[in-house]
Amino acid sequence: MNTIYQALSEIEKNNESAALCTVTKSEGSTPRHVGSKMLVYPDSRFIGTVGGGELESRVIKAAIASLSSGNAQTLSYTMADPSRGAPGVCGGTVAVFVEPILPPAMIVVIGGGHVGKAVVHLAKWLGFRVAVSDDRAEFCNPESVPGADEYYPVEMGKLTEHLKVTPKTYLVINSRGSSVDAQGLPGLLESDAAYIGVIGSKRRWLTTVKALKKKGVSEEKITRVHSPMGLELNAETPEEIAVSIMAEVLMVRDKGTGKVMKG
Repeated sequence: MNTIYQALSEIEKNNESAALCTVTKSEGSTPRHVGSKMLVYPDSRFIGTVGGGELESRVIKAAIASLSSGNAQTLSYTMADPSRGAPGVCGGTVAVFVEPILPPAMIVVIGGGHVGKAVVHLAKWLGFRVAVSDDRAEFCNPESVPGADEYYPVEMGKLTEHLKVTPKTYLVINSRGSSVDAQGLPGLLESDAAYIGVIGSKRRWLTTVKALKKKGVSEEKITRVHSPMGLELNAETPEEIAVSIMAEVLMVRDKGTGKVMKG
């Protein structure tokens, strides 16, 4: 069986998630010493132990909660009186630090043109994992769009059949026209993506909205879309537009305001 450290290496390699639980305090009679570790997976499987029994059961539940929220937490228990809610009768006190190990957020660039290439470059520099998708294979490969981690030469509407879209996925749509957007967006709007942005003018987006409504897409779903996407920088070049787009992505991710900080 893998050690915890081997498992952590595999988790990082495969962009998976788990929660590392470490005993940070152990006073008196407790099941495990300081430094004891347990790795908990999202499906409640685990490697290692922090003490077994009710204590371990509670730590596993807390680990699953931390994976959901993304927040670390310290758990403290007095092992004295189960009738008062204690997880044991050893008599000591124990603290466990629960740290969620999560994969980096992913930018999915849909459309491998000039702006798409610039977004890939900038997003990688900012620490995101990056995927590129385009229904034209010649625009979706490492030679045409270098630097991405994954490539999906499929239609926009079929992307979710090949790529799992999670609340840590940011969709940046640089397609070649409103008709492509109207065809591909309905499926993406059903996903858990944290951000869905569509490039283009206000007129182009209004045309897309009209087409989406004809398809029966609800107003609630449509309002999820940021279009025209990006912050207003009067950007012109692909590189400048990429800065505008990624600035909005960071604003959404980190709950910023996008306002000028001076004054």
